[in-house]
Amino acid sequence: MPSLWRTGTQPIEGTEFEPGRHHDVIVVGAGLTGLCTALMLTREGLDVAVVDSGRVAELATGGNTGKATLLQGTRLSTLRRDHPAPLVRAYVDANRDGLEWLTAFAIEAGVPSTRRTAVSYAQTLSGVEPVEAELAAAREAGLAVRRIPGPDGAEDGGTRHPFPFAGGVALDHQLAIDPVVLANALARAFTAAGGTLHTGVRVRHAHAAPHPWIETESGYASADHIVLATGMPIADRGLYFAKVRALRSYCVAFSYDGELPDGMYISVDGPTRSIRPVASEDGPVDLARLVVGGNGHPVGRGDSEKHCVEDLIAWTRRHFPGAEPVEVWSAQDYESHNLVPFVGALPRGLGRIRFATGYAKWGLTNAPAAALRLSAEIRRVPRRERPQWMATIGRRLTMPADLGRGGVENLKIGWEAAAGWTGALRTPVPVPAPADGEGVVANRAGHPVAISTADGTTRAVSAVCTHLGGVVSWNDAECTWDCPLHGSRFAADGARIEGPAVHDLERLPRTGRGSGARSDG
Repeated sequence: MPSLWRTGTQPIEGTEFEPGRHHDVIVVGAGLTGLCTALMLTREGLDVAVVDSGRVAELATGGNTGKATLLQGTRLSTLRRDHPAPLVRAYVDANRDGLEWLTAFAIEAGVPSTRRTAVSYAQTLSGVEPVEAELAAAREAGLAVRRIPGPDGAEDGGTRHPFPFAGGVALDHQLAIDPVVLANALARAFTAAGGTLHTGVRVRHAHAAPHPWIETESGYASADHIVLATGMPIADRGLYFAKVRALRSYCVAFSYDGELPDGMYISVDGPTRSIRPVASEDGPVDLARLVVGGNGHPVGRGDSEKHCVEDLIAWTRRHFPGAEPVEVWSAQDYESHNLVPFVGALPRGLGRIRFATGYAKWGLTNAPAAALRLSAEIRRVPRRERPQWMATIGRRLTMPADLGRGGVENLKIGWEAAAGWTGALRTPVPVPAPADGEGVVANRAGHPVAISTADGTTRAVSAVCTHLGGVVSWNDAECTWDCPLHGSRFAADGARIEGPAVHDLERLPRTGRGSGARSDG
């Protein structure tokens, strides 16, 4: 499901991969983290190559809502509840530096953007307490936030909220931007500065010894440093797949002729509603004027992803009469159990492999912040010359609540692993060929088989994720197989899309002993 931001844009094409070439730095991933890091290092005179299995901004970067803000729902109050104030301030400072870098680049590159007020708001009276907590935490962290009064329908500067609104906290002068235009500008600036971009080249492994090198489908390349900017690291060193949880959320772009709220809104109580108007200065206004997102859930654990989209459409039509959906998409991000992104050297990577993950859907500020830290470490900038937030975040302690969140999540993963295998064994082959857009997991001689029909074609693949053996589940909104353990995703034909898995699902014959699928006709 391509996002609104991809409509009408021409993909940036990379150059042909050169097996055996050596670079100062290889960055795996052409999203915001990878491109910001690569551009920073290239402008410092390093020979940098970016390698991506897809296009520029293929996944999370191209699927977000385009809101770059320091006010992020209830992120600050949630972090403050279990951590000391200096860590929360360091998180804000990191995001502020990231936002400032991003804004300066956008101005330099001529990427259009607008300044808008970011609002974390309560939909009901039960959400007022979290709003107050976020207000207090944001002020303690040094943000000039203000309260917006309720009740529902209250006016703020003459603007009436057409959706349920029981009060909120606001931060002015945040950034609304088209993330794909931004990423394409970063890619062009990177190559113009002498960097090398390879798209359509999948990296299967990153090695630290005897020297840093990557293994791809097109051969290998070596470097002095490797950066894994792949959302979830594609190397299991450090077991970060067990320290974050994979989250999927949905967006719908609407054409709408009525009056829109001027700010960028996100609810603090469920179900999550993210609202952002689109103007010619910060997006393709000729295609849509309103983006509504939300209904997030752990990857592979939703009852029906299609229902999540339908619910967003129904909600928007109810509160913005006449709004008509024109684009639907989803995106995936990762949240660390201790709520602060992981950035730095990968364990057992000999200081040669670095990574970043755990932005919890706030990548437009966290990604450039991570890039600032990664580039400083690779360039060996003296610690005394680095911002204080890098040191504070780098030495943060894991708190009991962090361990609790991680423990609960890993218990859920254990349950999902058992339930997936048990459920598959209950449905022996042969099974009827699924209707178009549907998929089913069945048992063939004790092995789970995933059978689906998409775009009129019925396929069968192994239902066992190639990462750690979880049984995948069918995503009925995107016609993909999603792993409920650690968020690996695969196309209907088994091709790997994203997540910690690096190999495709095994493809099986559709009929006979391969899958057991049969026709009803």
